[in-house]
Amino acid sequence: MSDADTLPPPDDHRIVDLKQALEERYLSYALSTITQRALPDARDGLKPVHRRIIHAMRLLRLDPNQGYKKSARIVGDVIGKFHPHGDQSIYDALVRLAQNFALRYPLVDGQGNFGNIDGDSAAAMRYTESRMTDVATRLLEGITENAIDFRPTYDGEDEEPVVLPSNFPNLLANGSTGIAVGMATSVPPHNLVELCNAALKLIHNPTASTEELVHADLSAPPSMDDLIRGPDFPTGGQLVESRASIIQSYETGRGAFRHRAIWEKEEKGRGVYQIVVTQIPYGVQKSRLVEKIAELLLAKKLPLLKDVRDESSDDIRLVLEPRAGTVDAVILMEQLFKLTDLELRFSLNLNVLDHGTTPRVMSLADALRAWLDHRKEVLVRRSQYRLEQIANRLEVLEGYIIAYLNLDEVIRIIREEDDAKASLVAAFDLTDNQAEAILNMRLRSLRKLEELELRKEHTNLTEEKGKLETLLASDKRQWGEIAKQVENLKKAYPLFEADGTTPHALGARRTIFGSAPAADAAEVFEAMIEREPITVILSEKGWIRAPKGHNAPADEKSFKAGDRLKLAFNCETTDKLLMLTTGGKVYTLGADKLPGGRGQGEPVRIMVDIEEGQDIVDLFVYSPGKQRIVASSAGYGFVVKEDDLIANTRKGKQILNVSLPAEARLIVPCDGDRVAVIGQNRKLLVFPLSQLAAMTRGKGVRLQRYKDGGISDIKTFYAADGLTWTDSSGRTYSKPTEELVDWIGDRATAGRQPPTGFPRNNRFKG
Repeated sequence: MSDADTLPPPDDHRIVDLKQALEERYLSYALSTITQRALPDARDGLKPVHRRIIHAMRLLRLDPNQGYKKSARIVGDVIGKFHPHGDQSIYDALVRLAQNFALRYPLVDGQGNFGNIDGDSAAAMRYTESRMTDVATRLLEGITENAIDFRPTYDGEDEEPVVLPSNFPNLLANGSTGIAVGMATSVPPHNLVELCNAALKLIHNPTASTEELVHADLSAPPSMDDLIRGPDFPTGGQLVESRASIIQSYETGRGAFRHRAIWEKEEKGRGVYQIVVTQIPYGVQKSRLVEKIAELLLAKKLPLLKDVRDESSDDIRLVLEPRAGTVDAVILMEQLFKLTDLELRFSLNLNVLDHGTTPRVMSLADALRAWLDHRKEVLVRRSQYRLEQIANRLEVLEGYIIAYLNLDEVIRIIREEDDAKASLVAAFDLTDNQAEAILNMRLRSLRKLEELELRKEHTNLTEEKGKLETLLASDKRQWGEIAKQVENLKKAYPLFEADGTTPHALGARRTIFGSAPAADAAEVFEAMIEREPITVILSEKGWIRAPKGHNAPADEKSFKAGDRLKLAFNCETTDKLLMLTTGGKVYTLGADKLPGGRGQGEPVRIMVDIEEGQDIVDLFVYSPGKQRIVASSAGYGFVVKEDDLIANTRKGKQILNVSLPAEARLIVPCDGDRVAVIGQNRKLLVFPLSQLAAMTRGKGVRLQRYKDGGISDIKTFYAADGLTWTDSSGRTYSKPTEELVDWIGDRATAGRQPPTGFPRNNRFKG
């Protein structure tokens, strides 16, 4: 046989085009890397390895209320059933899910050494133990109720979820990073409360723009009503970014956030100080950061710095010692921010898998909509599954009820008939399932009580079936149910504990906002203010001026036509003034910035952004550490610290929550142990100050109950001194506490007519 006979013909399928083959195989590799390794799914925010770890832990019953299991056991199950890759890569992924400095809301509760922020690696998997956190269980919620699709595993012997039900916006809450072939992703973590509020806004207004989803005032204190302010990193730190820049990044899905360490100046006495860094940017290894600063010191690139020490224990404490006490701390820190990782830019590249298949750069609104649409699909599928379960159970219950109504005949058929099942079906027109259920019934169930319970269960299931059918028939009801789920999720991880002031361990916002070095420049500017006495004069129409000196005249001629004096008081140019408006907002004014005494002054509205239709209630000098009682016209109020009234922006700070027609009416000094309240109905009530709630913001509690009218005036006094008031003629009256028995009662009662001599205008100062 010749060689020509053994060679394949030229067109044989074993001869391929090398270029085409390489292109096809590289494309296959690239797609595999993109979809199976690097990019997270927009719906649950997980990559396949993380999804498989969580699913394997569910199968091992590693719920938060169960015991821990060795991490090696979990890794082994993941490799053997779902993820045929190296054990170390899977364990590294598991470790990251447990690190509270890597994940904003950890999915794994680890026991043992899981590494630290210094960059030290975790202990070997045979030494550590793991279980799921509550957040992980929320990702799995409904997985056994046909909420999502399953697909065969790599060996076809098992099934794995295509995506998790994800009752948690994991993509944006925990963020993600990854490098694929020709593309990458970088999503910073966010605060859950803010994400939930933005999701609720999208539910109510699906066309809401990115600007509408970003919080209006980034510098305002956090509240449970906040929209998205920006990233919320697990390591805290400070974001130095404008709102316009944040909106631009979220709108395009690409951008960066300037993230700084938080530091403070610690005095050591005799003009010597040190700088203490308490929070560092996200993703920075503390040990590497200290090494970098030390290298710059040795290279003599930090002439203002003498030494750096790491005094951290559980909390971060990096001590920076300046070269001398005369070194400006701000200049030193600005130099460190520029040269080290005490400041970095965290990039945003919201490149994720849309529906698990197509990589796409999403906007913030797109990412939230992808999660919400997924939640709707899960809701529909779970409801349909539940309807099927109810239908099956109702069928069985109806069979049981027929059996109870014909118990003697059923027993006779079972005892005497050869084919009891067929006889039951024929005698009572039962289905096969009903007949089988009756034959499997236990004798102990043949009780009257059992029949009542079955009828009750039948009624309850029928009612639930009706609700589910109504839900599935209405798109509006489905979104309403999703909104309830989002509200419950928000309440599970609030910003504050039940007292309203203590930060929640997991839910509280950690990353603050600031501008660099604006705060320090403001302090320097304030120190340069010359201290002078002034008299602040405010008119009824909101014109303000501050002539120099105390007791400056304020006659009628010094006001515009139709205007008159509202209030006047003495203070100094270094003071801060607090102003309450009828909308319940407090604004801060610098006394040094007020117009001088010439002319009628200037309108307050050009200094602060007072909302349309609101008027000024009161203006007074801020006294650190003091308290005030703030009250609405409807008679609701609370005690608030003046320190909590300071507003850092022109937009003011909402303190008293009021709804029309009610409005803020009073803000009086709180100096005493008794509160006297009088209403427009001329009823006086005295009660202990201890009955009045202390808050930073809210509607407050009822001070006095009125049938008509509202509150007129409030005064606090000490029981030992008694209650005093002044009439319109300037005469002062005093009433000892022993003589106030008729007016002393509990808060929120009506009170009685005031004593003889009380001013007719129902004010304690006539």
